Amino acid sequence: GGIFMWPLLLFSIASMGIIVERIIFFLFHNLKVSDIEKDILTPLENKNLKQAMDYCEKKPKNKIGAKIILEGLKMAKLGEHRMEKAIESEANEKINNLENGFNLLTALASLSPLTGFLGTVSGMISAFQAIANAQDVNAQLVAGGIFEALITTVFGLIIAIIAISGYSLLSFVVDKFAKNIERLGTDVITSVIINDLKD
Repeated sequence: GGIFMWPLLLFSIASMGIIVERIIFFLFHNLKVSDIEKDILTPLENKNLKQAMDYCEKKPKNKIGAKIILEGLKMAKLGEHRMEKAIESEANEKINNLENGFNLLTALASLSPLTGFLGTVSGMISAFQAIANAQDVNAQLVAGGIFEALITTVFGLIIAIIAISGYSLLSFVVDKFAKNIERLGTDVITSVIINDLKD
Protein backbone atom coordinates (compact mmCIF):
# COMPACT_ATOMS: atom_id res chain seq x y z
CA GLY A 1 0.00 0.00 0.00
CA GLY A 2 2.97 2.34 0.18
CA ILE A 3 3.86 5.07 2.64
CA PHE A 4 0.21 6.11 3.17
CA MET A 5 -0.43 2.86 5.03
CA TRP A 6 1.51 4.26 8.02
CA PRO A 7 -0.88 7.14 8.78
CA LEU A 8 -3.78 4.75 8.19
CA LEU A 9 -2.25 2.42 10.78
CA LEU A 10 -2.06 5.32 13.26
CA PHE A 11 -5.66 6.30 12.47
CA SER A 12 -6.86 2.74 13.06
CA ILE A 13 -5.03 2.48 16.42
CA ALA A 14 -6.35 5.88 17.51
CA SER A 15 -9.93 5.06 16.48
CA MET A 16 -9.98 1.71 18.27
CA GLY A 17 -8.26 3.24 21.29
CA ILE A 18 -10.89 5.96 21.64
CA ILE A 19 -13.79 3.54 21.18
CA VAL A 20 -12.45 1.02 23.71
CA GLU A 21 -11.54 3.74 26.22
CA ARG A 22 -15.02 5.30 25.99
CA ILE A 23 -16.72 1.92 26.40
CA ILE A 24 -14.68 1.23 29.54
CA PHE A 25 -15.43 4.75 30.80
CA PHE A 26 -19.17 4.27 30.24
CA LEU A 27 -19.15 0.91 31.99
CA PHE A 28 -17.33 2.36 34.99
CA HIS A 29 -19.68 5.36 35.17
CA ASN A 30 -23.07 3.79 35.63
CA LEU A 31 -25.31 5.74 33.25
CA LYS A 32 -28.52 3.98 34.25
CA VAL A 33 -31.06 6.42 35.71
CA SER A 34 -34.10 4.22 36.31
CA ASP A 35 -32.46 2.45 39.28
CA ILE A 36 -32.19 5.69 41.30
CA GLU A 37 -35.44 7.33 40.21
CA LYS A 38 -37.70 5.71 42.81
CA ASP A 39 -35.24 6.21 45.68
CA ILE A 40 -35.07 9.94 44.91
CA LEU A 41 -38.73 10.67 44.14
CA THR A 42 -40.27 8.64 46.99
CA PRO A 43 -38.70 10.74 49.80
CA LEU A 44 -39.70 13.93 47.97
CA GLU A 45 -43.29 12.72 47.73
CA ASN A 46 -43.11 12.09 51.49
CA LYS A 47 -41.90 15.69 51.96
CA ASN A 48 -38.44 14.54 53.04
CA LEU A 49 -35.91 16.55 51.05
CA LYS A 50 -33.00 15.69 53.34
CA GLN A 51 -33.50 11.94 52.82
CA ALA A 52 -33.37 12.41 49.04
CA MET A 53 -30.20 14.52 49.33
CA ASP A 54 -28.57 12.01 51.68
CA TYR A 55 -29.33 9.22 49.22
CA CYS A 56 -27.66 11.12 46.36
CA GLU A 57 -24.66 12.06 48.50
CA LYS A 58 -24.07 8.45 49.54
CA LYS A 59 -24.02 7.18 45.96
CA PRO A 60 -20.47 6.66 44.62
CA LYS A 61 -18.92 9.32 42.39
CA ASN A 62 -19.26 7.14 39.31
CA LYS A 63 -23.07 7.26 39.69
CA ILE A 64 -23.23 10.57 37.86
CA GLY A 65 -27.02 10.65 37.59
CA ALA A 66 -27.36 10.96 41.37
CA LYS A 67 -24.65 13.65 41.51
CA ILE A 68 -26.46 15.72 38.87
CA ILE A 69 -29.77 15.55 40.75
CA LEU A 70 -27.99 16.37 44.02
CA GLU A 71 -26.89 19.73 42.62
CA GLY A 72 -30.53 20.54 41.88
CA LEU A 73 -31.73 19.46 45.32
CA LYS A 74 -29.18 21.75 46.94
CA MET A 75 -30.90 24.68 45.22
CA ALA A 76 -34.43 23.67 46.31
CA LYS A 77 -34.70 26.54 48.79
CA LEU A 78 -33.91 29.05 46.01
CA GLY A 79 -36.77 28.03 43.78
CA GLU A 80 -37.57 26.24 40.55
CA HIS A 81 -35.39 28.35 38.26
CA ARG A 82 -32.21 27.87 40.31
CA MET A 83 -32.84 24.14 40.60
CA GLU A 84 -33.30 23.86 36.87
CA LYS A 85 -30.12 25.83 36.18
CA ALA A 86 -28.09 23.77 38.67
CA ILE A 87 -29.21 20.47 37.15
CA GLU A 88 -28.66 21.74 33.62
CA SER A 89 -25.18 23.06 34.40
CA GLU A 90 -24.06 19.87 36.15
CA ALA A 91 -25.58 17.69 33.43
CA ASN A 92 -23.77 19.63 30.70
CA GLU A 93 -20.45 19.22 32.51
CA LYS A 94 -20.94 15.47 32.96
CA ILE A 95 -22.11 14.99 29.37
CA ASN A 96 -19.08 16.90 28.08
CA ASN A 97 -16.90 14.47 30.03
CA LEU A 98 -18.77 11.56 28.48
CA GLU A 99 -18.18 13.00 25.00
CA ASN A 100 -14.40 13.33 25.37
CA GLY A 101 -12.74 12.07 22.19
CA PHE A 102 -15.89 12.27 20.07
CA ASN A 103 -14.55 15.15 17.95
CA LEU A 104 -11.29 13.29 17.31
CA LEU A 105 -13.24 10.17 16.36
CA THR A 106 -15.30 12.06 13.76
CA ALA A 107 -12.11 13.69 12.44
CA LEU A 108 -10.49 10.26 12.04
CA ALA A 109 -13.60 9.00 10.27
CA SER A 110 -13.21 11.84 7.75
CA LEU A 111 -9.44 11.71 7.37
CA SER A 112 -9.12 7.94 6.90
CA PRO A 113 -10.90 7.61 3.52
CA LEU A 114 -9.28 10.82 2.28
CA THR A 115 -5.86 9.46 3.17
CA GLY A 116 -6.80 6.20 1.49
CA PHE A 117 -7.85 8.01 -1.69
CA LEU A 118 -4.63 10.02 -1.61
CA GLY A 119 -2.67 6.79 -1.38
CA THR A 120 -4.62 5.39 -4.30
CA VAL A 121 -3.97 8.45 -6.46
CA SER A 122 -0.28 8.35 -5.55
CA GLY A 123 -0.17 4.63 -6.36
CA MET A 124 -1.91 5.16 -9.67
CA ILE A 125 0.59 7.86 -10.60
CA SER A 126 3.43 5.46 -9.81
CA ALA A 127 1.71 2.69 -11.77
CA PHE A 128 1.23 4.84 -14.86
CA GLN A 129 4.79 6.10 -14.55
CA ALA A 130 5.98 2.49 -14.54
CA ILE A 131 3.85 1.81 -17.61
CA ALA A 132 5.27 4.86 -19.36
CA ASN A 133 8.83 3.77 -18.65
CA ALA A 134 8.28 0.10 -19.54
CA GLN A 135 9.46 -1.25 -22.87
CA ASP A 136 6.90 -4.02 -22.87
CA VAL A 137 3.52 -3.23 -21.25
CA ASN A 138 1.44 -6.23 -20.18
CA ALA A 139 -1.68 -6.85 -18.11
CA GLN A 140 0.27 -8.01 -15.06
CA LEU A 141 2.22 -4.76 -14.91
CA VAL A 142 -0.97 -2.69 -15.02
CA ALA A 143 -3.00 -4.91 -12.69
CA GLY A 144 -0.24 -5.14 -10.08
CA GLY A 145 0.13 -1.37 -9.82
CA ILE A 146 -3.62 -0.75 -9.60
CA PHE A 147 -4.03 -3.53 -7.01
CA GLU A 148 -1.39 -1.99 -4.78
CA ALA A 149 -2.88 1.48 -5.21
CA LEU A 150 -6.39 0.42 -4.19
CA ILE A 151 -5.28 -1.20 -0.92
CA THR A 152 -5.07 2.19 0.82
CA THR A 153 -8.65 3.05 -0.19
CA VAL A 154 -9.94 -0.22 1.22
CA PHE A 155 -8.16 0.25 4.54
CA GLY A 156 -9.21 3.91 4.71
CA LEU A 157 -12.87 2.98 4.21
CA ILE A 158 -12.68 0.17 6.77
CA ILE A 159 -11.25 2.55 9.38
CA ALA A 160 -13.93 5.15 8.56
CA ILE A 161 -16.72 2.57 8.93
CA ILE A 162 -15.38 1.45 12.32
CA ALA A 163 -14.96 5.04 13.53
CA ILE A 164 -18.42 6.14 12.37
CA SER A 165 -20.07 3.03 13.82
CA GLY A 166 -18.30 3.54 17.15
CA TYR A 167 -19.24 7.21 17.22
CA SER A 168 -22.89 6.46 16.45
CA LEU A 169 -23.11 3.82 19.17
CA LEU A 170 -21.39 5.98 21.79
CA SER A 171 -23.49 9.03 20.86
CA PHE A 172 -26.66 6.94 21.23
CA VAL A 173 -25.66 5.97 24.78
CA VAL A 174 -24.89 9.59 25.75
CA ASP A 175 -28.10 10.92 24.16
CA LYS A 176 -30.17 8.30 25.98
CA PHE A 177 -28.56 9.25 29.29
CA ALA A 178 -29.14 12.96 28.60
CA LYS A 179 -32.86 12.38 27.88
CA ASN A 180 -33.30 10.21 30.98
CA ILE A 181 -31.56 12.65 33.30
CA GLU A 182 -33.56 15.53 31.84
CA ARG A 183 -36.79 13.64 32.49
CA LEU A 184 -35.73 12.75 36.05
CA GLY A 185 -34.66 16.33 36.70
CA THR A 186 -38.05 17.60 35.59
CA ASP A 187 -39.81 15.07 37.83
CA VAL A 188 -37.64 16.07 40.80
CA ILE A 189 -38.29 19.79 40.32
CA THR A 190 -42.02 19.16 39.92
CA SER A 191 -42.11 17.07 43.10
CA VAL A 192 -40.23 19.73 45.07
CA ILE A 193 -42.63 22.45 43.89
CA ILE A 194 -45.80 20.43 44.46
CA ASN A 195 -44.73 19.42 47.97
CA ASP A 196 -43.37 22.91 48.74
CA LEU A 197 -40.09 21.50 50.05
CA LYS A 198 -37.48 23.77 51.62
CA ASP A 199 -34.07 22.79 52.80
